[in-house]
Amino acid sequence: MRTLASLGLAVAVLLASGCSTTNGERSEALERQDRKQEQAQERAAATPPPPRTLPGPTEGIWISGEELRRLPTSGAAWERLKAAADGPMRPRDIADQDSNHDVKTLAVALVAARTGDSDYRERAADAIEGAIGTEEGGRTLALGRNLLSYVIAADLIDLRAYDPALDVEFREWLRMVRHEPLGSETVEDQTLVGTHERSASNWGGMAGASRAAIAAYLGEEQELERVAKVMKGWLGDRASYPGIPGLVFDSEDVGEGFRFGGSENDLTWHVDPSRPQGVNPKGAMKEGHSIDGALPEDMRRAGEFTWPPRYTQYPREALSGYVALAEILHRQGYDVFGWEDKALLRACEFLFELDEEFPEEEWWEPGVPAYWIVNYRYGTSFPVTGPDEGFGRNFGWTDWTHAPR
Repeated sequence: MRTLASLGLAVAVLLASGCSTTNGERSEALERQDRKQEQAQERAAATPPPPRTLPGPTEGIWISGEELRRLPTSGAAWERLKAAADGPMRPRDIADQDSNHDVKTLAVALVAARTGDSDYRERAADAIEGAIGTEEGGRTLALGRNLLSYVIAADLIDLRAYDPALDVEFREWLRMVRHEPLGSETVEDQTLVGTHERSASNWGGMAGASRAAIAAYLGEEQELERVAKVMKGWLGDRASYPGIPGLVFDSEDVGEGFRFGGSENDLTWHVDPSRPQGVNPKGAMKEGHSIDGALPEDMRRAGEFTWPPRYTQYPREALSGYVALAEILHRQGYDVFGWEDKALLRACEFLFELDEEFPEEEWWEPGVPAYWIVNYRYGTSFPVTGPDEGFGRNFGWTDWTHAPR
């Protein structure tokens, strides 16, 4: 599909140029484009994946049965989870980037796995089945946000054992949907995989988390290795990801991986614009201010660098994706939370310190589910609360699953 897209793009460029090119010249241009793409793929494939330095993979994409059995069935967090599992659910619609059907399905699956109640298991399976195919008409952001919880839910209820036929259908759909050309904010027919490999913003984080969950659910070791490469590159290890961009690309993009700066080519939040990365490195300073841990591609959504920074919620949106992605890879044996001088921790510290310096804004929102995972993995004590609804954009219930034990 990528080759077909590149051929189509090259043809469109040639036609749009208004030049009277011969068939031979067009053919030569297409062949040159294909050679560049093949070379980029070879470079990416030749890069070794980060080593797995932790015990793993462990049981469960998100949490194991043994871990669940140790969790309480009382208290405020459980009551929120149980109320969501027992409550009404919005229509299944993955194409709606604001849908919460996915995280409500996750609540049902968590209650099913913790209690062993067959009614909850059946409801979770029905919700998963109903979601299949509803991505049509949406963009890769919606797919990235909404797919993760369905995959975790299927793992929690052991869908393969509960309904083998449905599990086969679900797996076939997962293999297909990650390559479905739904489109992104910049590329008309971008895919989930392409968004993860190309976008260094919240879009890439959301896509990457769902991509990692699919790979873990399907048991695809090579795909998990690829996801780990991209993640390590986003955190700052540029050598680990001499990536290839997504489904559609221009010749100058080949081999470049992430596209930084957006449509305005704004690299002002990067400490080193000549070497941009997803999280600014340890000790990064600009104009006398620490930007260590800043997420440049999401900070720029409010405008160019300035101090005080203009408020934007996009950094925490990005962390909701990238922390979920890190948690999945962590359970597969990758020490993501330690990579690049604990980059994810530094990203949280940056937002928390902004909140302390500029309390009139909402740089730190204690109800963000990702922050419970950060405290759980780093042993930190950032202020966190159980949100009223118990969930965020792409997952939730971490005030129960990832509370201090």
